[in-house]
Amino acid sequence: MRDSVVMVRRNLKHLMRYPSMTLVLLAMPVIFLLLFVYVFGGVLGAGIGGGRGTYLDYVVPGVLLMAIAGSVQGTAVSVAMDMTQGIVARFRTMAISRAAVLTGHVGGSCVQAMLSVVVTLGLAVAIGFRPSADLPRWLGVLGMLALLAFSLTWLTVALGMVTKSVEGASNLPMPLILLPFLGSGFVPTGSMPAGLRWFAEYQPFTPVMETVRGLLRGTPVGSNPLLALGWCVLISLAGYLWARRLFERNLIR
Repeated sequence: MRDSVVMVRRNLKHLMRYPSMTLVLLAMPVIFLLLFVYVFGGVLGAGIGGGRGTYLDYVVPGVLLMAIAGSVQGTAVSVAMDMTQGIVARFRTMAISRAAVLTGHVGGSCVQAMLSVVVTLGLAVAIGFRPSADLPRWLGVLGMLALLAFSLTWLTVALGMVTKSVEGASNLPMPLILLPFLGSGFVPTGSMPAGLRWFAEYQPFTPVMETVRGLLRGTPVGSNPLLALGWCVLISLAGYLWARRLFERNLIR
């Protein structure tokens, strides 16, 4: 645990010393929120039976998930840099826990992802978002988003190690940013063609977005929390096992 805390601090210092990537990752959900609310919000809001304000309430969960997916994309880049620039070989000569190298990336990325969530929520409130959630529902929202960030971070840690270059690591997690578009993030799944609607309804991000949307609006969430929890546990476990296997194989070489 002590070694993991040191590695988390190392990764947080990297965020402060190289702020350009952090600023880009923070700016992306902000730009998408403003774009969809002020450019497309009138038309899309009318499509769901309201106006721009109605669409703002609808679209916030999708943008929050996009913020998390964008943040964890930077994790793959950081891991690839460590694996290709020799720092891991240096760590092998030191009396530290091997697992701490990975958990440091996970912890630092989760902090960055939640920072992106707070910035996005703050902007949404500033432009008129008024959720009706009480304190327990807010805690549920933050817990669900933190769990998703944790699970996606383990996946991107593995993606960062499986690539052979930093450039490849920056591109491989890109589909994660597109998943909110291919779900219920920006338009209801019922408006989609049959094949795309099936994918949108059963992909991992949709139950998470529907859970967050229901908690923020104070409406029933049905079975979505259980589905979201199941997907997060599955992604976390798969990402962790894959990352550990790749890391141990790298240490043997």
